[in-house]
Amino acid sequence: MNHYNFFQSSIGKKVVMATTGVFLMIFLLLHLSVNLLLFSGEKAFNDAVFFMRKNIFIRIMEYVLAVGFIIHILLGVKLHLVNRKIKGEIDYAMNSYVTTSFSSRTMVYTGILILCFLVLHLINFMIPMKYSNHFVSDYNIVVSLFKNPFYTLIYVFSFFILGIHLNHGFKSSFQSLGLSNKKRLACLQKFGSLYLWFICSGFSIIAIWFFFNDRMR
Repeated sequence: MNHYNFFQSSIGKKVVMATTGVFLMIFLLLHLSVNLLLFSGEKAFNDAVFFMRKNIFIRIMEYVLAVGFIIHILLGVKLHLVNRKIKGEIDYAMNSYVTTSFSSRTMVYTGILILCFLVLHLINFMIPMKYSNHFVSDYNIVVSLFKNPFYTLIYVFSFFILGIHLNHGFKSSFQSLGLSNKKRLACLQKFGSLYLWFICSGFSIIAIWFFFNDRMR
């Protein structure tokens, strides 16, 4: 099987999807590490954002991330449609011992909700932070949005949805890349649970903290 035929096959699509999924999970860790600097104050967070904005490698990676996310979404939808026609095939999994769970059955739906949140996130965070004048503090842009109860609720709910998505996506990505077997599955599930709780709780706690911190003043 040549490379073109491999990537056109169901297994090839799953490998590409798993690769982009792992890449996106690494990005989430980096993104959270920067957001945690909000607790260190305005200067620390603004300096981190300024560094990323001027770093050529990070600027290139922004486009790579965007392409990876688009590929991940498109392949996810395509695999979902194919799997609906082929009964007995389990979404995103390559090993028969994986049982179907709520998170696996809803991957495409949670993915669409995450995409909707991402669009909202870009409109409210990335675009203002990237194209606003230099007199507007990046820190104040973020904190002011978390003062909005409606946005904070959407933000926290979106990371709850992300947790459902990651609950299946984490171990499925490693299985599709051939890095998992029956012996490693339990370990992957525990590590995946730790990862999704760290990511989802981390982002949510930041939003909730600044929301209530403003009201306690």
